[in-house]
Amino acid sequence: MSQQMAPPQKPMSFGPSVRRLLARLRPERRGVVLVVVLGVVGVGLNVLGPRLLGHGTDLIFRGVIGRQLPEGASKEQAVERLRDSGENTFADMVAGMDVTPGQGVDFTALGWVLLGVLALYLGAALFTWLQAYLLNEVVQRTMLRLRSDVENKVHRLPLRYFDTHARGDVLSRVTNDIDNISQSVSQTMSQLLTSVLTVLGVLTMMVVISPLLALIALVTIPLSILLTARIAKRSQREFVAQWQHTGALNAHVEETHTGHALVTVFGRQDEAEREFAEKNEQLFRASFTAQFVSGIIRPAMMFVGSLNYVAIAVVGGLRVASGTMSLGEVQAFIQYSQQFTQPLSQLASMVNLLQSGVASAERVFEFLDEPEESAELPVTAVTGRHPDVDGRVVFEQVSFSYDPEEPLIENLSLVAEPGTTVAIVGPTGAGKTTLVNLIMRFYELDGGRITVDGRDVAEMRRDELRSKFGMVLQDAWLFGGTIRDNIAYGDPEATDEQIHAAAEATYADRFVHSLPDGYDTVIDEEGDNVSAGEKQLLTIARAFLANPDILILDEATSSVDTRTELLVQQAMAALRSDRTSFVIAHRLSTIRDADLILVMRDGGIVEQGTHTELLERRGAYYELYNSQFTAPEVEEV
Repeated sequence: MSQQMAPPQKPMSFGPSVRRLLARLRPERRGVVLVVVLGVVGVGLNVLGPRLLGHGTDLIFRGVIGRQLPEGASKEQAVERLRDSGENTFADMVAGMDVTPGQGVDFTALGWVLLGVLALYLGAALFTWLQAYLLNEVVQRTMLRLRSDVENKVHRLPLRYFDTHARGDVLSRVTNDIDNISQSVSQTMSQLLTSVLTVLGVLTMMVVISPLLALIALVTIPLSILLTARIAKRSQREFVAQWQHTGALNAHVEETHTGHALVTVFGRQDEAEREFAEKNEQLFRASFTAQFVSGIIRPAMMFVGSLNYVAIAVVGGLRVASGTMSLGEVQAFIQYSQQFTQPLSQLASMVNLLQSGVASAERVFEFLDEPEESAELPVTAVTGRHPDVDGRVVFEQVSFSYDPEEPLIENLSLVAEPGTTVAIVGPTGAGKTTLVNLIMRFYELDGGRITVDGRDVAEMRRDELRSKFGMVLQDAWLFGGTIRDNIAYGDPEATDEQIHAAAEATYADRFVHSLPDGYDTVIDEEGDNVSAGEKQLLTIARAFLANPDILILDEATSSVDTRTELLVQQAMAALRSDRTSFVIAHRLSTIRDADLILVMRDGGIVEQGTHTELLERRGAYYELYNSQFTAPEVEEV
C-alpha cells in the first residue's frame, strides 16, 4: 500500500495546470463574456462612487470656508485680504477653490450628489449580484462536465490501473479533489475578476485626479508582487503535498473500514490506529504548513498598503494646503488608494485557495491523462444470446505478464470446443484467473492471440466481446438497491417472471421469500444485510438471467454451504448444457463432470484431460485430488 500511495516524482507546474483548468471554460465562453461585461459595469459604477462623494465633500468644504469669508467680496479680494493679514497658506488654499465668500453649503446640490451616489451603489450591487449568479452557473456547468469526464475515464481505464492504485486515493481524486476545484474556482474567479477590474478602474481614476499621487501608489506594486510570488512558490509545493496526503489517508480509512471485521479478528486495531495517526500527522503538517505559508501573504500586503496610505495622506494634505488639490479630491484619492490596495490584498489572500484548487486540479488531470484501453472500431454491441456464436475459444501461443521482469504465462495453447465445460485447476498464483481475464480482454496480450469462433478478440470491440460472456466471480458484488434490481442487472429489460425464474433456478428464491419484503428487500451498499452465500446466489441468478453465450465461473460456489452447492451445481449443469463454460475451481469435487480439465502451474498447462484420465495418469491432478480427499495420517504415540 505504501508503494501504491507514493506521491508523483514531478507534479505539473502551476501555469500549465491553470491554463488547462481555464480551457475547461471554453464551452461556457458566452457566459464568461457576459460575466466580464457585468463585472465591468458593476465595478465601473462602484469606482465612480468615491469621485462623486469627493464632489459632495467639496460642496460641504466650500460652504464651510465660504461662511468664513466676508460676504459681498469677490474671491480675489478675500484672498488678497488673507495675504495682507499674513495667512498665506489659507490664502493659497482659498485661491485654489471654487468658493463664493459669504455663501454656505448648497444642500440642494449636496442632496442630488447623495442621490447619485445611492443610485451608483445600488446599480453596482445589482450588476455584481447578476455577475455572481451567472458565474456560479458557468462554474457548476464546467464542474458537471469535469465530473462526467472523470466518470467516463473510469470506464475507459484498463484493469491494470485499478490493480496498481489504492481505491481510496482514486475515490479521493474523483470526489474530494473535484469538490475542492469547484469551491476554489467559484470563489477565486469572482474575486479575481472583480479585483483586476477594480485595480484597473481605480488606477485610471487615480491618474486622472493626481498623477503624482498615482505614482506614489504604484511604487508599492512591485514590492507586493515580489512578496506574493516568493511566498506562493513555497506554498504551491505544500498544497500539492497536502492533497497527496489526503488521498493516502482516505485510502487507509477506506481500507480499514471495509475490512474492519478482519482488523478486529486479528487484533490489529492498535497497528491500524498507529498507521492512521501517522498519516493523519503527515496531513496535519502539510496542511498547517500550506495554510501558514500562504497566510503570510495577506498581512504582508496589508503592511505594504498601510505604508502606501500614510504616504498618500501626507502628500495629499500638503497639496490641499498649497491649493493644488481640493479636499474632495484628496478624500476620493484616499478612498481609491484603499480600493487599490484592497483588491491586491484579496488577490494575495486568494493565493492559498487558488493553490489548493490547482493542486487538486493537478491530481485530477493526472488521472485524466492515464493511458486508456486501446481504441476500438465503432461497432454496435449486441447483448443477449448470439445466434452465430458457437463458443469455440482458442489460445494460440499466448504470452502475458503483469511485470515484464517476471513472466507469468508463456506460449500457452489450448482449445475449448463449443458446448464443452473446461475446468481450470491449480495452486494459488498458477494463472487461473489471469487466463479468463485475458479471454475477456481485461488485459492485452504480450504475445500470441485468442480467438472466439475464429475472430481475434484483439480485433473485437470490448463491449461486443464481453456481451457474449457471463461471469460469476468468487467475490460477489451487489450494489445498493432491491434484490430485484440486483438480479435484473444481468438483463435490465427482464420481466418479473424472468427474474423469479432465474432466482428459482439458482435456489436464491428460497431465502428471498424468507425476507420481510421479498424481492423488494433493499440491500445496503456493502451488502451487510445478506450473508456471503446469499450474495453469491444472487450473482449466480444474475448470470442466469443474462443468458450468455459463454460462461465463466470463478469459484462461483465457494461461499455457499455444501447442500446448496449441490443444488447450484445441478442448476449450473443445466446452464452449461448448450454453451462453452470455463470453471475455475479449488474444490475438485465440483468439476468431476467437466469435459476438459486443465491443470496449471507457474503460468503453464502441465496436464489436461478428463477427471478419470487425469487420475489414471497419477500426475499433478492426482496429487491435488488426493491432497483434498485423502485423510492425513496421524502418528500414534
